[in-house]
Amino acid sequence: MPNSFPPIPSLEEFKSMLRKRNLKATSQRLAVHAAMAALVHASADMVTEYIRANSTVKVTPSSVYNILAQLALCGIYKYRLSANNKMYFDVCSSRHLHMYDVANHTFRDLPVDEMLDLVHERLGKKRFRGYKVEGVDIVILARPNKKQ
Repeated sequence: MPNSFPPIPSLEEFKSMLRKRNLKATSQRLAVHAAMAALVHASADMVTEYIRANSTVKVTPSSVYNILAQLALCGIYKYRLSANNKMYFDVCSSRHLHMYDVANHTFRDLPVDEMLDLVHERLGKKRFRGYKVEGVDIVILARPNKKQ
């Protein structure tokens, strides 16, 4: 999949993912997914703010966090910890690269390229005593240019 961005699951795909995991498509879960589709990488606070500004669904920060954590635990979303110890969630659970802005504490998807394929190929065959490689998560750390 050279130079392509990971797809964001549509609302129908999201509902199908929920059904496969015996989870109901509640209005809160659908609102969280709509917010995540717009934000792509976000904390529970960011998702809560987005829902309050763009939806009639009532949510609390704790309910949003619980929904996001549940979706990450069942593999629909991914989660990652930022350098400022804040939990961010990623709407795309497929294999892809990230760039992390260390100054603004934001994540950004990068196109999947041959480098990721090569790393997966090499590490997937490598043996670590007592461990099996489940996957590779590459995060490129970056800082904005002063010119911006």
